[in-house]
Amino acid sequence: MGEKRTLLATRILLKALFPVMKVVVTDDPKMQARFDGVTARVRFSVAGEEAPLGTDVVFEAGALSVDAAMGGTPDAVFRFKSADKFNAFMAGKPVIPGISGWKRPGLILKIVTLLLAMKILMPDARPKQEERQRLKVKMILYMITTALSQYNKGGDPEMSRWTGKQPDRIYQMSVEGEEIAAYVRVKAGKTKAGRGMYTRRRPFVHICFNGIAGALPVLMGDVEFVEALGRQMVTVEGSPEYAANLNDYMQRIQALIV
Repeated sequence: MGEKRTLLATRILLKALFPVMKVVVTDDPKMQARFDGVTARVRFSVAGEEAPLGTDVVFEAGALSVDAAMGGTPDAVFRFKSADKFNAFMAGKPVIPGISGWKRPGLILKIVTLLLAMKILMPDARPKQEERQRLKVKMILYMITTALSQYNKGGDPEMSRWTGKQPDRIYQMSVEGEEIAAYVRVKAGKTKAGRGMYTRRRPFVHICFNGIAGALPVLMGDVEFVEALGRQMVTVEGSPEYAANLNDYMQRIQALIV
């Protein structure tokens, strides 16, 4: 992978993957109990030739948020010597980061368990329980919409051309029968991701999955998008061509970061 592609993958992981940790802590009862009452700031730092990259995972009485500006003093730091090593670590490869903050060993252990819980996003993670399947679908949908925006902001030439010729449009994704929805707003080359249903106007494209059972095989790549349409696992309101374009970029992102 070239340096630009490596840095783009790092950007997507930092900006799109880490915020999804909140879903795990909020929706997984065991993880919620593990972080109950925790107040701390944990930094993930990636060394770079020009400037270091990174983000802070912040807990306020158990509530998780992400501070990309890294505006406080961390209680623990996970350091990576390069973007390549960070990307490999987040893809589940055997990379050991430098860790400081052992005055709070319990905090570090909790973070390690949270990182392990994020493995549910891996392609080979195939949960059997319905609640775990729902969690995976929600995490993927939230992550991929943010990742699409970051892929564009990171300067991918093809996506920049695709977004650059579009007026103000909403690309909505949702799961029928579930309170799981996210969207990407595209306007003259700029993109912004959001969660929930966009209510200010009708979406240009609305990709609606037929429940968790319809969403999971499509989002995991087990069923091609066109086949999923034919099998009514997913429906598209709006332009099918642009929906297919969006799906293509989703597949590119998955190949980039996994």
